[in-house]
Amino acid sequence: MQRQVQCEVPALALGEIAQRLGNLQPGQQILAEGFLAQRSLKSTQLVLHIDNVTLK
Repeated sequence: MQRQVQCEVPALALGEIAQRLGNLQPGQQILAEGFLAQRSLKSTQLVLHIDNVTLK
């Protein structure tokens, strides 16, 4: 059984990757790779830490 799942996850990028993301135009699509981690030790919220980004 196929299902389509959607969710929104906050993302965090640092350094060069953050600069590259800052130059994107609204609506521009990317492929982001990284890892999920808790926002903080006491939080249950997830944050995507972006390690690599490519334009689609």
